[in-house]
This record gives sequence, structure tokens and C-alpha cells, in this order.
Amino acid sequence: MSKEMKANFEVRDTPYPIGPLKRHHTHQVDVRWQEHVVTVGASHPVVVQSMTNTDTADPIATAIQVKELAQAGSEMVRITVNSPEAAKEVPKIREQLDKMGVYVPLVGDFHFNGHKLLTDYPDCAQALSKYRINPGNMGGGKRRDDNFAKMIEVAIKNDKPVRIGVNWGSLDQDLMAKMMDENNQRVTPWEAQAVMREALVVSAITNAMRAEELGLSANKIILSCKVSHVQDLISVYRNLASRCYYALHLGLTEAGMGSKGIVASTAALGVLMQEGIGDTIRISLTPEPGGNRANEVIVAQEMLQSMGLRAFTPMVVACPGCGRTSSTFFQELADKIQHYLRDSMPEWKDRYPGVETMNVAVMGCVVNGPGESKHADIGISLPGTGEVPSAPVFIDGERQMTLKGETIAEEFQKIVEQYVDRRYGQKL
Repeated sequence: MSKEMKANFEVRDTPYPIGPLKRHHTHQVDVRWQEHVVTVGASHPVVVQSMTNTDTADPIATAIQVKELAQAGSEMVRITVNSPEAAKEVPKIREQLDKMGVYVPLVGDFHFNGHKLLTDYPDCAQALSKYRINPGNMGGGKRRDDNFAKMIEVAIKNDKPVRIGVNWGSLDQDLMAKMMDENNQRVTPWEAQAVMREALVVSAITNAMRAEELGLSANKIILSCKVSHVQDLISVYRNLASRCYYALHLGLTEAGMGSKGIVASTAALGVLMQEGIGDTIRISLTPEPGGNRANEVIVAQEMLQSMGLRAFTPMVVACPGCGRTSSTFFQELADKIQHYLRDSMPEWKDRYPGVETMNVAVMGCVVNGPGESKHADIGISLPGTGEVPSAPVFIDGERQMTLKGETIAEEFQKIVEQYVDRRYGQKL
């Protein structure tokens, strides 16, 4: 072993650091509905956002889905406002949500005609808590500038923040053409993809600066630059964060369906958040036919919780199963406990403060089972192939009891319930 290598193996005086890099400093943006405020940026926790896929012109269906997304944990919900029919219904959706006690802020998603809809339907403009503006879809030249100015004017009038969202599928073509011409003059021209990434960042920042010139405060502006490829997204947001202090919304656009969408989104957003970049996130999953729209919220929450950035619901640690695990019983128990914990959280939020940080272990054999159970707040190690048909239960690192028989699942869930009440229940 070389001297250099040997030196690297010497005992450190301090532990090797863990956790994300220091959060990128951004302006604080308050998104509110009545007394309910969601704070974005600065040092505040990363906010989870989602979007409906109902026809906004159907106020009942939209209000129901917004409620479902909010109950799943979405802290802001974006709705499409693409027509006069949709704009007319926004106040009704807001009213219906308020009647149900759901005060989650609504974000209006505007593209081609947002300037007209916000102007023609002032009740819609007031019922929304934030406007999403895509400069690339607002026409060209002076018409685009005028339409953008009208939307900013409405935002100022109603004291609403905006998200200036630039997408590479709808990038300002005038800007892109200009930057491509400039690129051709370089001694060593960039690749077209690199010019496009730069154009996204330039478009976002220049439009934000234009909004400020029109009178909108920097603490009313959130930026996003969405692309559909992981490495492009990472590069764009690193660039964006290095050049401005606006609050940043993260999202891999058109991430895809199922595991592909989950993996791609996690790969991109995980890197950025580890580097301290990002103030709000959305996981743009394509639902399976008849699938639950709220899955995108659950994925976002689990990503943040897995990285130690936030805590939303107690998490279940479970082994993947192998030849030692004699049945699917432990899998079924893990799934049952996880659903029980998540379903219980709306009721538990106020009743059991801190319960969202709890860890539960459901293991399928004796190899890692006792160890993982000891590390969890409460855990159970189920018998595997050839093992004694008993299930030791560990609570706060100590073996407390052993369960046997056909009712292990029911008994363990009861033990979990008692533990939650004992540890997290309010002491009067």
C-alpha cells in the first residue's frame, strides 16, 4: 500500500459529512388562500405540488380530484384553465373546496389565452392563488410582450404570485433563432442541444426581470425550466440556480408512466435537491388507465422523505424476499401496515404530533430481521423457511414479545396502534 493510500485510511478526527448541500438561497414566495399560506423558497421545506387531469369545466369532478390530491398530501394543486367554460367554473370549484374544508391553494395553468381569460373573468383571477405563465405560448414579438404584460398586470392587481414556466417543447422561437444565429458566430459553435438549454435559462430569467420591470415583486415570482431528459434537466437547473435568486419549481416534464416515470423523476430531482436546488416539486407521472392520480403526490413525498428532507407519514422498512422467506405473508403484512399508516395520517396529523417520523420494520426471516427491527421504532421479524414459527416484536430497540399463531398480522397492527398512542399521543 502506498503512503498516499495509507494516509487515506487513517482515522478521521471528524465524521464524514452526510446530508444535502446547503440550500440555494432564493426569494420567499407566499402562496395563499384566505388564511391558509404555503411558503415557498428561502429556507422553507420543499413544497409538493400536483395537477388535476379532469376537465376544469366540470367543477364537481375537478373539486373531488383536488380534494383527493390534497388529502394525499399535495400542498398546491394546479388546474387547467384553457377556455371561457373552464374559467367560469374556477370560482365554483374554489367555493366547493372551501365548503369541504379543503383550503389548498389552486394554481391556474394558462397558455395561449391566459391574458384574455384572466381579464375577462376577474372572479377566476381572484379565486386562483397563483398563475402559471408559459411565455413561449403567448404569441410572438409585440403581441407576446403585450399578452405577458396583461397577465402580470392582473397578478399585481390581485396580489398573486406567478410561476413563469419555460418548457423546451414550447420555447420562445424568436429567442431560439437569435441564440442559434449568435452561436453560429462562435469560433467553436455549441451543439444545438446546449444552445437550447441555455435558451431555456435565458428565457426564464429575462421574463422574470421583465415582470419585475412591470411592477411585480421578486417575492411573487417562481421559475421553472422543464425538460424531459434527466441530464438536461440537471444541467439546466444548475445553470439557473447559479444565475438568479428566484424561487425554483422542479419537475421532469412528460416523465412517463409507471416505474419509468418514477425512476426518471427521482434520478433528476434527487440530484438537484441533494445539491440544495429546488423549492417546489411535481412528479409528472402518466397514470395507468384508471390509475390513481394521487400516486404522483405519494412519489414526491416518499422521495423527499427518503432523502431526509421532509417527513410526511410513518415509513415501513421491509425486505425484498428471497428463498428464505417461506410465503408472501410478510409482504402482505408490510403492505397492510403501510396502507394503514398512510390512511391514518389525515386523522393523526393533529392527534399525534411527530408520528410522521416513525419507522416500522416488517421482515421476512431471521437473517436481517432482528437487526432491522431493533433499528426501527417498532418492528417484527416473521419466520422464514425452516425457522421456528414465531415472530419476535421489537419496540424502541428492545425485544418485547413474541407472536405466534394465525393472528400475527392483527396482533401486530394492534401493537402498532398502541405504540403510536403511547409515544405520540398528547399528554393532557
